[in-house]
Amino acid sequence: MIVPLSELRTNSAAWREWRGRLGVRLAAADNVEDLADDIARYALVAVEFPNPSEGRGFSLGRLLRARLRFKGELRAVGAAVKQDKIFLLARCGFDSFELAAGENPAEALGALHRYDVAYQPAEPHPAIKRQRFSSIG
Repeated sequence: MIVPLSELRTNSAAWREWRGRLGVRLAAADNVEDLADDIARYALVAVEFPNPSEGRGFSLGRLLRARLRFKGELRAVGAAVKQDKIFLLARCGFDSFELAAGENPAEALGALHRYDVAYQPAEPHPAIKRQRFSSIG
């Protein structure tokens, strides 16, 4: 089950009792630190990329991996998840992608290997599998 962060905040006691696999969906403006106390409980964190000019999700990914040491699946979702962003998303720690409508999963997978050299430090390259690419629409 994937629950928006706002729902986790509203009904935190009920969700702490949840015994199944639990995922959380973050909007770009959400504070990732709100997950710190329960980060080990989440099997998945989905971060929204609603439009091309919204880049806060990249920072959320880095914070989840580096500061909170999140080890579960980190998924990029939304209309701005396109092949030109895949390489950068993977460098920020994302290991699954819900591609925007009309995107070609094979081309997006190829984008992971578009560049041989990167100048900035990044998360270790995740083992991204073909089944973690999906296209909506």
